[in-house]
Amino acid sequence: MASVDVTVRGAGIFGLSIAWACLRRGAKVRVIETAHPGAGSSGGPVGALSPHVPEAWNAKKAFQLDSLLLAADWWTEVDSASGLSSGYARLGRLQPLSDDRAVAAARRRADEAQVLWQGRAEWRVIPAAGADWEPVSPSGWLVQDTLSARLSPRLALAALLGALTAGGAQLGGAEDGRVIHATGVSGLVQLSQAFGLPVGSGVKGQALVLRFDARHAPQVFVDGLHIVPHADSTVAVGSTSETSWTGDGPDGQTDGLLARALAAVPALAGAEVTARWAGVRPKATNRAPILGAWPGRAGHYVANGGFKIGFGMAPKVAEVMADLVLDGRDGIPSDFRLETLLQTATVRR
Repeated sequence: MASVDVTVRGAGIFGLSIAWACLRRGAKVRVIETAHPGAGSSGGPVGALSPHVPEAWNAKKAFQLDSLLLAADWWTEVDSASGLSSGYARLGRLQPLSDDRAVAAARRRADEAQVLWQGRAEWRVIPAAGADWEPVSPSGWLVQDTLSARLSPRLALAALLGALTAGGAQLGGAEDGRVIHATGVSGLVQLSQAFGLPVGSGVKGQALVLRFDARHAPQVFVDGLHIVPHADSTVAVGSTSETSWTGDGPDGQTDGLLARALAAVPALAGAEVTARWAGVRPKATNRAPILGAWPGRAGHYVANGGFKIGFGMAPKVAEVMADLVLDGRDGIPSDFRLETLLQTATVRR
């Protein structure tokens, strides 16, 4: 008889979230991590939980919406079980609009959001008011969405670990029971080798942290740059996307992030840089999460590929993986399945 029902390999955001979802359903859970929790990309500082634009709707965007709407109650339960704070707050997001064409497109998306976001969040086009915490907008207009939220990745991982420990989960040991592989970049390499097909790869990202108190302000998104205020009177800025690099640590590209952040939000001028971070994020070849059974390996499952959206996707990923592993209920979108990814890779070969 197995000593645990589920073993989760990997203590990043996917692994710990799935372990928590299984534990709260009554499963006996073990988590195995070869380094330390958040050792990979989950240990970064940014923590932006933000939606894709509300248009060209697809299964990935619908899944992400469900997860973002789950997040408030989900993280509240984690915080309560652990006695710790994940730093979660749904404070929205501001984005500057560059010109009249961008304003018109944003207004169309506002109409789409009314339907696609089920009346539970808004995408608005508003005039720039010249407030201190506001991005520079060439058009004088901004997008404000009320769906975006933030959390502190490191605090969130600590809260999950605390909830797991309080619930009796085992940390460390050998594989037993059903096994879920949430092992990030190394897992993508393992899958690619196992099937002889390209499943995914790592993409380096860099970020920095500024000492600046905007804890009640919305996050800002400008041309791919995330500027995220946190509850501890810091602001995280990230990130880069590098497919080739010479060193694993932060480098001069963080200076570029700082310059872009100051240009976007002048109120940050003079803020002290307190930390610089770099990590390698797992990116599947189709940019979607990889979820579900490991083909040809009974009792083994995969949860990987949370490139840039892992924390935002985590509540829904955790619930559908627990459904599948514990109850045999499969609610995973076709585009997220490893079988689909392998079929696509075979066709492209």
